[in-house]
Amino acid sequence: MSNHDPRMDARMNSFPPASDETQAQPRQVTGLMVLGFMLAFFAIIVGVNAFMAHAALTTFGGVETASSYQAGQTFEREVALAKLQDAQHWQVDAKLTREADGATRLDIIAQDGSGAPVSGVAADAQFARPTDRRLDHTVAVRQTGPGHFVGNTELAAGQWDLLIELSRQGERLFRSKNRVILK
Repeated sequence: MSNHDPRMDARMNSFPPASDETQAQPRQVTGLMVLGFMLAFFAIIVGVNAFMAHAALTTFGGVETASSYQAGQTFEREVALAKLQDAQHWQVDAKLTREADGATRLDIIAQDGSGAPVSGVAADAQFARPTDRRLDHTVAVRQTGPGHFVGNTELAAGQWDLLIELSRQGERLFRSKNRVILK
């Protein structure tokens, strides 16, 4: 004796069977599709790499030295010059002032160890962008009195390295490099 009710079968099967036309057939993956996906994947990778390389090469000009070898060769000479500079006990001060027209005025005052103005020297000044060498420029300075030099330049706001060199007959006697922030 079975407890099977035929009416339950009718209710359970009240949905018509799905026809072959309404069922989605799985899409076959062909060799040509795999090739297309692989080519697209690597094309995207190569495209992004090319863009990043181009952006890196065109936007960064902040190389500190062109040749590390030459910089290493001149290191001992720079150390000797720094020791001579320290032995002189010179005090060189620079002051930056924004003019009304937007230009920047550079005043350099050089004094020897006793506080007397340094005479018979020429001054060179350069503003260097720490992040982009392409923006570096030299400032034309003129001597207005013993140990006093003045120059004007157009500078954008931001961080700059101010390089000052004092020399006599082509021989460098003093060099300083200071970070300044212009507003």
